[in-house]
Amino acid sequence: MKVLLTGFDAFGGEPVNPAEEAVKMVSENIKGAEVVKLIIPTVQTKSVQAIEKAIEEHKPDIVISVGQAGGRFDITPERVAINLDDYRIKDNEGNQPIDAAIQEDGQPAYFTNLPVKAMVKHMNDNQIPATVSYTAGTFVCNHVMYGILYMIDKKYPNIKGGFIHIPYMTSQVMDKKNMPFMSLNEIVRGLELAIEACVMYNEDIKAIGGEIC
Repeated sequence: MKVLLTGFDAFGGEPVNPAEEAVKMVSENIKGAEVVKLIIPTVQTKSVQAIEKAIEEHKPDIVISVGQAGGRFDITPERVAINLDDYRIKDNEGNQPIDAAIQEDGQPAYFTNLPVKAMVKHMNDNQIPATVSYTAGTFVCNHVMYGILYMIDKKYPNIKGGFIHIPYMTSQVMDKKNMPFMSLNEIVRGLELAIEACVMYNEDIKAIGGEIC
């Protein structure tokens, strides 16, 4: 089995992105699965293009993209991506689409086919805080998740794919009072456990993981 794991470069004025730093540190072999790591630009179209190029080159069984979600307390596998670009800030090349469809021929939304509840349980069982998320936002993170699932729908039906958001890492909150964070080592451990769950579970588990509002 082969896993393509991607992380974004820094954006939004931050000097680092914990996604990039963590992805670089993830083990290259997890439960017998080879992990291919790729850093992608926080740029609307180029991000997905880089992932598709890597898919063609490495032919992975699983594609997982990782992104920063400053303000979240835990690691959050995303369950759904929506067909909408609505950027509150510009990406790293100045793109700022408003109320734009990502793919005109795509579904309004795609649900991940990764075992997100099993991923959360496996992380929690190993003392890493995690919950399922039902919003990947409307910035490049959602764009990439939607792009991965769109490619799976249209071209790569045998691949499983999805997205994981991670909190700020410790060094990023020195000037952000009361902002939640997680150590880089814990983030790396959480990602490795999430990948383990993807290897262990072909289908997701039945578990409570929804939200009231």
